[in-house]
Amino acid sequence: MEYALDQRFFVRFAIILAAVIIFSFAQFSMRGMVNFQAVPLWVHLHGILMLGWLGLIVAQNILIQRGKMALHRKIGWLGGVLALIISVSGLYTGYMAVQLQRFPPFFSNSYFLALVLVEILAFAAMVVWAIMLRRQTQWHRRIMIGATLIVLEPAFGRLLPMPLLGDWGEWLILLCQLGFVAVLARHDRKTIGHIHPATLAIGAILTGVHVAVTGLSLFSPFQRIAESIAGAG
Repeated sequence: MEYALDQRFFVRFAIILAAVIIFSFAQFSMRGMVNFQAVPLWVHLHGILMLGWLGLIVAQNILIQRGKMALHRKIGWLGGVLALIISVSGLYTGYMAVQLQRFPPFFSNSYFLALVLVEILAFAAMVVWAIMLRRQTQWHRRIMIGATLIVLEPAFGRLLPMPLLGDWGEWLILLCQLGFVAVLARHDRKTIGHIHPATLAIGAILTGVHVAVTGLSLFSPFQRIAESIAGAG
């Protein structure tokens, strides 16, 4: 099991990734940017589910490091169910955010709706892909990490001064995400002598997500759908 030789890296990577995401949301709240009393119940639920996902990513990598593969596989199926629930709750939360106009004022209705839709679908697709590749460990663990890297978008959206960045904000966030991919690529070259195809796929998917969000938000029929949802509120 040669993959076990560098599992410590993936444990650390998962912990750092989870810590960055949790810190971004925590500091956003501590700066008084969130009125908890006004936040709908489903938003709290979605946040709790995402915390569960981050905990799962860390725990699963630790289980592999400790050689507890049987438990890892059992919990993995629960992770698939959790990802499905997260996707449904995320889509509902995004829909209601547009309807109730509970999103940053520098986003248009179509952009925010596209952001939620594309990212949730990409997250779900990557989790499914990772599960399908569960017998190919090098692919599986990288794609699962890649799915979690999508969550860096809302995380850095709370760390960066987005109102001041204008149209550059989205692409700066992409650069931050690709920075994590670069760390993974460096590890690949150090351990296997080349960048693993899964790592390249992650970078391409993250880039494609941002391009798709921008393109969909500018698509006239989608803009009308977003405006109709906003008007329903």
